[in-house]
Amino acid sequence: MPRLKKFVFFVLLCFVAPALASLAVRAASSQPGSWRAADWSSAGILPDADTEPNAAVYVMAARTGGLKGALAVHSWIVTKAAGTARYTRYDKVGWGSPIRTNAYAADGRWYSNAPQVLAEVHGAEASRLIPQIEAAIQAYPFSNRGDYTIWPGPNSNSFVAHVLRQVPDLELALPPEAIGRDFRAFGDFVTLSSDWRNLELSLGGYAGLAIGTLYGIEVRLGGLVFGVDITRPGIKLPGFGRIGVQGKPFS
Repeated sequence: MPRLKKFVFFVLLCFVAPALASLAVRAASSQPGSWRAADWSSAGILPDADTEPNAAVYVMAARTGGLKGALAVHSWIVTKAAGTARYTRYDKVGWGSPIRTNAYAADGRWYSNAPQVLAEVHGAEASRLIPQIEAAIQAYPFSNRGDYTIWPGPNSNSFVAHVLRQVPDLELALPPEAIGRDFRAFGDFVTLSSDWRNLELSLGGYAGLAIGTLYGIEVRLGGLVFGVDITRPGIKLPGFGRIGVQGKPFS
């Protein structure tokens, strides 16, 4: 019984309390009443594609709409081949054919929320990675109609997390508020990166654990994350995401 009480206290302190606090902050803010009323236009973050001759890759995320945005972001991938004058944006959505190409502006707002660039690669390295990204998108196993579940996944973040695992040279883990990033089909319990530096354990996205250079130490419960980074000092809280030193982990 004492162990059960400690576990309940841990869940309340590290998961429930931060999530409720983030929900309260979100409820007090002004949000569009519907997707029709939301602003989906370009946020003007990315340079004009026709002024940049080099290849580029961006991984982006923005808060979702309504109270859901207190806990979750929507993520997507943008590529631009060398010598082209347009970006290509890849999202997974919850209606129709789930994998969408160029359904929105490359740096478009999501439910009026401005996006953040999580990672970017340019030049020859981007040219090398783009075919790998496209291959990972083509190989995504949940790309048919009906292959979308808002929780625990597969959702938009499950899709981008799959690409990041398949293209480890992007050197990125989605932020802790990317609910669905830890989704796996049942039976796929253990994921070990090719360099053995990141280990993930997952129970279908309902619960899990991660440890490594990209994740620090994370305890995952119901899609929410509580964790600590060591190589890049910081703490991860449900709703609030990662708080601490920015940039890549210290080598």
